[in-house]
This record gives sequence, C-alpha cells and structure tokens, in this order.
Amino acid sequence: MQRLPHRDLLALGFMTFALFLGAGNIIFPPSVGMAAGEQLWLAALGFLLTGVGLPLLTVVALARVGGGMQRLTAPLGRHAGGLFAVVVYLAIGPLFATPRTAVVSFEMGVAPFSGNSETALRLYTLGYFACVLFLSLNPGQLVDRIGKWIAPLLLSALLVLGGAAVLVPAGAIGSTAPAYQAAPLLQGFLQGYLTMDTLGALVFGIVIATAIRDRGVRNEALITRYAISAGLIAACGLSLVYLSLFYLGATSQSIAGGAQNGVQILSSYVQHTFGVAGSLLLALVITLACLTTAVGLLTACGEFFSKLLPLSYRTVVVLLGVFSLLVANQGLTQLISVSVPVLVALYPLAIVLVALSLADRLWCEPKRVFIPVMAVTLLFGLMDGLLAAGLKTWVPTVFNQMPLAEQSLGWLLPVGLTLLLAAGFDRWRGAALLQAE
Repeated sequence: MQRLPHRDLLALGFMTFALFLGAGNIIFPPSVGMAAGEQLWLAALGFLLTGVGLPLLTVVALARVGGGMQRLTAPLGRHAGGLFAVVVYLAIGPLFATPRTAVVSFEMGVAPFSGNSETALRLYTLGYFACVLFLSLNPGQLVDRIGKWIAPLLLSALLVLGGAAVLVPAGAIGSTAPAYQAAPLLQGFLQGYLTMDTLGALVFGIVIATAIRDRGVRNEALITRYAISAGLIAACGLSLVYLSLFYLGATSQSIAGGAQNGVQILSSYVQHTFGVAGSLLLALVITLACLTTAVGLLTACGEFFSKLLPLSYRTVVVLLGVFSLLVANQGLTQLISVSVPVLVALYPLAIVLVALSLADRLWCEPKRVFIPVMAVTLLFGLMDGLLAAGLKTWVPTVFNQMPLAEQSLGWLLPVGLTLLLAAGFDRWRGAALLQAE
C-alpha cells in the first residue's frame, strides 16, 4: 500500500495553504485588527471560526466523499447538483475569481512601480497567466512546484512581514471602533464569512485529492486522511498569518488611522518599517499569494470540465487560461461590480451544502433533507445577491426584515427552520417505511 512520506505530506499541506492564501486573505485581517483595537482577540476568534473553520470543514466534507463536488451534490439530483457545480466552478474560476487574482496582484504589487496604465496591465497579465498555465498544465507536479518551492518562498516573505508586525509594531494597540465595541466576536465572524474561502474550498478539494493520487496513493481511506491532514496544516498556517496581520492592523492606528482598507494599512506599515524594501516585500507576498490561488482555481476547473466535456485536461486549461486573461483586462472595478453579487448569492448554498454533507449519517434519505433546505437557501441567496448588486427594490420587504439581514445572514433562521421540518419528516418517513417492511 503506497503511503506519502512525511516530507510529501508537509509539502501537500503547504500547497493547500498556498492555494487558499489569496490577496483577500492578506487584506481583510489588518482592517479587522485596526477596527477591533482593544477587542482584537475576540474579533480574531470570530474571524478564525468562519475564515478558517468553514473552509477546513469543507475540505473534510470533500475528502469524505472522494474530493469531487459532484458526489457532494449527489443528493440534489443529477441535474440540479450538476448545475450548481458548474455555476460554482465558473464563478470561482474563469468568470470572476481567477481573472481577479491577476488584476489585484497588478494593482497592489506592480502598479505602484509601473503606473496603472492599460499597456502595463496587458503586459503583466500576459506574463502572469503564462506562469499560471505553466504550473497548471501538469497537475501532478503541483506538490513539487508549489508545495516544495513557491509555498516556502511565500511563507518566508510572510514570516518577515508577520514577524515584524509582532516584534516591531508601529505603535500600541489602538481604540475600538463602535461596531466592534458591542459585538467584537460577531463582527469578526462576519468578516471571516466575507472572505468566501468556503467557495474556494469546494473547488480545491479535487485538486488536493488529485495531487495525492498523483503521488501513487490509491487507497481511498488514506486519500481521505491525507486530504484532512493537508487541510489541518493549511488551517494552522492561515491562522498564524491572520493573527499576525490582526496585530499589525491593531497597532498601526498611529501611522494609518485614516486608511480606508487593508491595502492602505499594509502599505503604510511596510513603508514605515522597511522603506522601499517594504513595498517590494509586499509586492512579492501579494503576487505569490494571487499566483498560487490562480493555479489552484485553474487546475480545479480543468479537472472538472475535462470530465464534463469531450476535451482533454490540457485543452480545457489553455482555453480557460486565455479566457481569464481576456476577462482580466477589463479592469478590477468592472470585475468586482459583477462578481460580488454572484459570489454573495452562492456562499449560503456552499455553507449549507457542506453542513448537510457532514451530517449525512443523520438522514434516512438525504434527498428528503437536501432538496427542501437547499431550495430555501437558494431563494435567500438570490435575494442577498440582488441586494449586493444594489437592486434593493427587487427584493420583497420581508427579506430585509429577517434577523441578521443587514449582514447578509438573513437566510440562517428560515434555513434552520426548514432543516428541522425536513429532518423531522425524514425520520418519520424512514420509521414508517421500516414498519411497513
């Protein structure tokens, strides 16, 4: 029975960490830290619950079913489950998230030095997607190329940045913003929720499983165990990065008190601490973080669509890579305006799907629970998407009056009630069938 050496398992964990760590994961924590101030650690705990806990649970759920979203969505039926998987892969892949990694890394890491011109963006995205395609065309090499080379380089740069934040803070921990004074844990929870890494985890599951199989492991129990181990390693790495960046933000009010976002906080800190070298360090961190995430997304989409379409993996990857390049050159503002409503609509569905899958042993017939609960979640997800798109007049008033609706969590109560009713009916129906037999 083929097993992974400890070194390869560690590299697999590093690869998983690098896949998850995108620009958004670096930008959000400093903002949370600065706003939380003296309530830093409660806000951090809330953020870790949703920013790390939910993606880890998604990796576990996918590992238990073999790494593919098709198996996770099987209780929804072939057509509904297949449609959901296609929408998620397109949204988190070539339509929005993959092109956005290129544009974000350009605007944060390169534009400060090159200028924000269309020519500079085109030249950068050409080189960027050439690297992404090179790394993606041979998925069997991801553990070696990302886990053993790129991820350690990214970790080293983050160690310098995070270590400096802890050892050489810009000042004392600042004051707490009003929103964090009353409920720091909830505010952190909501900010972690908005990272949307659970959607990324849905598509990365197949990449992790494929990487394990490409190392010669065929035993399904071992694949599941190694995938969960990789998720745990990634979760530990992400938690350490987040905690150091929370602290960086909380201690930077004296130099970045007027900052509007995490980019400005990070830029102010590295300029204050390292000077020009700090800007280069930040550019390296952002570029590598975006690059590894893009490779994971493109690889996952290639694996998924090559099984769905009569095309080879390499053909699909090249087509999606070229398409992502074209979309990236539309600019960041256009990408964000279109992508955010779609991702907000999909996120509740992803969370509920994972939760139902983890509790699959509780259901007599999964379809009786999955279908009604996911249908209600879809309805509320669509309403949240419309609100995120600024189409408030399209949304009935009742949806705006639900508890936590302002935080895009209005779906929690109705979905919870639907789950209780569906689970009760499932148990009653299951017991009735057993008596009939």
